[in-house]
Amino acid sequence: MLKYILKRILSSIITIWFVITVTFILMHTIPGGPFTSDRKLPPAVELNLNIKYGLDKPLSGQYVAYLTDLIHGDLGPSMTTEGLTVNQVIAGSFPNSLKVGLCAILFAIIIGVILGIVAALQQGKLWDNLCMIIATIGVAVPSMILAPILIYVFAVQLGWLPAVGLDLPSNYIMPAIALGLYYMSFISRLVRSSLVDVIKLDYIKVARAKGLSKGKIILKHALRNSLIPLITYLGPITAGVLTGSFVIETVFGIPGIGREFVQSISNRDYTTTLGVTVFFCVFLIAANFIVDLLYMVVDPRIKLED
Repeated sequence: MLKYILKRILSSIITIWFVITVTFILMHTIPGGPFTSDRKLPPAVELNLNIKYGLDKPLSGQYVAYLTDLIHGDLGPSMTTEGLTVNQVIAGSFPNSLKVGLCAILFAIIIGVILGIVAALQQGKLWDNLCMIIATIGVAVPSMILAPILIYVFAVQLGWLPAVGLDLPSNYIMPAIALGLYYMSFISRLVRSSLVDVIKLDYIKVARAKGLSKGKIILKHALRNSLIPLITYLGPITAGVLTGSFVIETVFGIPGIGREFVQSISNRDYTTTLGVTVFFCVFLIAANFIVDLLYMVVDPRIKLED
């Protein structure tokens, strides 16, 4: 177990370094810079800004300086927001993204598992077909299309839900649905397929022969093994929700880390783009590692390889 953890930590460090290096090179190969705009700055002012943020150094020197600061937990100052560091930008925006993301993940898992169970128990019947139609629609409609439709119907036409911001609990409903519908659809299909296979196994037949109720058989015996593929999917769900939030946060006017990332790219804010990329990379690696540990909780027979 310890050997496995150490191997994962080493591979994670290498992955993070690779992501930083690629992002750093790509950002600096884009024409222009953080102080390039339609209204050109005086050469002396632009030179002073480059000196202030270390952009006057050779690219290799900037790279080494960035890695040195990163080791000490310093993601650098924001190049377009005066007086703010990237650490402060992330600390101020990520909680909003996290709250919306958790709502989307809960929506996807709860509704997806329910639809999957109903479809598996009603295999080939009306409810099975209905659940699969819903799942197909969820996969076919991307979040960038679904979000404006939700705003138009529920905010503009019906006036039931607020369209922008996170001031009220109702503000979370449409972003969560827009973010989570695709993953809800995938989960429902995954649970249905897995549950259909599990309920055909011998130990389920034995449970039925013992006279156990149908609900107890499904919830206590069949569903637990059916959720193992779902746990495997938790890592990609986290990744998808966070990256999907880039568009959703912009559409719904949510002051989250996804919107900060999009704005930093538009403004060529090197430090913010790099900082958010590093943060996402670390977060997703940690999420996938936690998923691996959850295997042993759901099924004690699963052991992590050393």
